[in-house]
Formats: sequence, structure tokens, C-alpha cells
Amino acid sequence: MREVVRTNDLVLISFAEALLSDAGIDSVVLDAHTSMVEGSVNAIQRRLMVPDTDYERAKVLLNDSQIGTST
Repeated sequence: MREVVRTNDLVLISFAEALLSDAGIDSVVLDAHTSMVEGSVNAIQRRLMVPDTDYERAKVLLNDSQIGTST
């Protein structure tokens, strides 16, 4: 799995998940529970991950949608 988005913006994560799903790309959000537990400090960001095999396609899709990707 590779990270495509890292953020505390719940709307952005949800939008990115929907875009990927519509394109047939599986994704998973990591650190969602940890991020909620730490409260409003925003020290821990959620990470949206995709399979290695879909990383390049996901990166292009998210960049085209003006959602910056990680690394």
C-alpha cells in the first residue's frame, strides 16, 4: 500500500475516496481513530492509501482533480 493523501480535512479525504472508488481503485484510510482520539490538536493526520499496483493511476487522478498527493 502507498499513501496518496495525508490530511485532517474530512471532506477532502471523503472526496478523494469517492474519486478513487468511481475509478475502480480500492483505498483505505489509516489513522482515522488515532486522529479522533488526539482531539483538535491536529497533530496526527489521516492517510489515504491505495494498492501499489494502482498508485500511479491514483496519483494522476487526484492531481487532475487538484488534490495534492503525498510523495
